[in-house]
Amino acid sequence: MENSLFIHLGIALILALLSSKVVKKMHLPNVTGYLLMGILAGPFVLGILSEESVASFHSVSEFALGFIAFSIGAEFKLSYLKKAGKAPIIIAILEALLAVVFVDAALIATGHNLQFSLMLGAIAAATAPAATLMVVRQYKAKGPVTETLMPVVAIDDAIALMLFGISLAAVKALGATGTSPLWLTLVTPVLEIILALLLGAAMGVLLTLLVKWFSNKGNRLSIAIAMIALTVGLSKMFGLSELLSAMAMSALFVNLSKDSEAIFSMVDGFTPPIFMLFFFFSGADLNIGILPSVGVTGLIYVLVRVLGKVFGATLGATLCHSPEPVKKYLGFTLIPQAGVAIGLATLSLTVVPEFGQTIKVIILAGTVIYELVGPVATKIALTKAGDIEPAMKKKLNPAL
Repeated sequence: MENSLFIHLGIALILALLSSKVVKKMHLPNVTGYLLMGILAGPFVLGILSEESVASFHSVSEFALGFIAFSIGAEFKLSYLKKAGKAPIIIAILEALLAVVFVDAALIATGHNLQFSLMLGAIAAATAPAATLMVVRQYKAKGPVTETLMPVVAIDDAIALMLFGISLAAVKALGATGTSPLWLTLVTPVLEIILALLLGAAMGVLLTLLVKWFSNKGNRLSIAIAMIALTVGLSKMFGLSELLSAMAMSALFVNLSKDSEAIFSMVDGFTPPIFMLFFFFSGADLNIGILPSVGVTGLIYVLVRVLGKVFGATLGATLCHSPEPVKKYLGFTLIPQAGVAIGLATLSLTVVPEFGQTIKVIILAGTVIYELVGPVATKIALTKAGDIEPAMKKKLNPAL
């Protein structure tokens, strides 16, 4: 088993690299290639990798999420936030809220059960930052849309958890299930967010202190990796969001340490193979066989969620007097959905057991579609917004 694990690791990296060559010729983002190759090589298509083999790499995916969150947290530099003002917060609230409201309204209007509609709609707010970040990195995107996008996707995770908590409370109040007090249902997600941020802040202070004690580049990189691993591990141990904790850690670090830029640069140089594995195994974990089973309800969710995201982002950008490209294109960069949504869908199995399995199938099918379409939509939106230079459309780095 140990030998096959290393063999599968090597196969995964080689196939991911080969896929980047193929999608380069098709002018698609590398992340799309990694996902597609993972789907093909995975247990549900060609079967090069077994379900057991893919499951054995789940810890790699969790580790990679820590690095992704660490990179996004760097966008919370106070000097930038003062310049950006309240726009990212308002946009994040509206794009998440309207995704929920649109899906709720569409499902209720088409005759679906109220509790089912509220639970499925509650998951619509979640956006997966990983694919978006990879597209931004690959094409070295810079401009007003990218500058707004990064803090928006960082804030989105916290807002999604709060909106889910509110919807969960509404479902319980309607008598769908459960015996927990209503106040506890409302308070729990807020408390989880606060605790995740506090854990991340503490780890950020510790990282700042440790970096001061070491000047060697290798040692500093080792410290950063260790702190990311610790933050992810402690978050999982206490049932907190590792994304929020890791983002909070890097947000504190980028504002406290004068060496933060050098550390982030070193970490970025370390992450390409980790991110390749993350998306490859994310693809391998997706069962495309479930797509035909989602029916009309699944199509409503997939399409209406995107409408809510786009309309919400446009409304928020308009209210904040953001530049025209932000109003027109930001919403199309918020399509991807993965880890957080799947986690919330799994939770729905215990909250509304009579609908939980249907909700999970719809979310998993939506993940397949969003993770394939999302990176392409992000690239097109950033290109039209002028955030991707024309030269970068031709000169792609296969390894990101």
